[in-house]
Amino acid sequence: MSENSTREERFAHGLEVLRAVDGEAGQRVIDSLSDISPELGHQIVAWGFGEIYSRPQLVPRDRQLVTLGMLTALGGCEPQLEVHINASLNVGLTPEQIVEALLHAAGYCGFPKALNATFVAKKVFAERGLLPVGQQPAPDATSA
Repeated sequence: MSENSTREERFAHGLEVLRAVDGEAGQRVIDSLSDISPELGHQIVAWGFGEIYSRPQLVPRDRQLVTLGMLTALGGCEPQLEVHINASLNVGLTPEQIVEALLHAAGYCGFPKALNATFVAKKVFAERGLLPVGQQPAPDATSA
């Protein structure tokens, strides 16, 4: 988007990106703000998705990996994790890759936060019929 675009144009562009990444879940978040803080909803769409998510330097899949790691590290963001785990699936991450990213986060933000995030992933996967997650067995330490 150009710096000269209007507020409405930025919102419209952001809404396209939001729908492509988050689908219905993102729209539900924006709709849930309409009677309390429509401006926050506008900023999430226009700035968050229209300006940040649409930047070409990272593909949506990579942006979702970063987002999963940050929301896991923050903790207390389970509703947002649910939206972004769905979004991660929408942009091509597999359940196995999501689980691996959350396992990786345990080393940096601790087991409690990684467990909470993993249980959110389990909920999303169950809703989408993706359980059980077929993980590869751990590599044999003697063959390394």
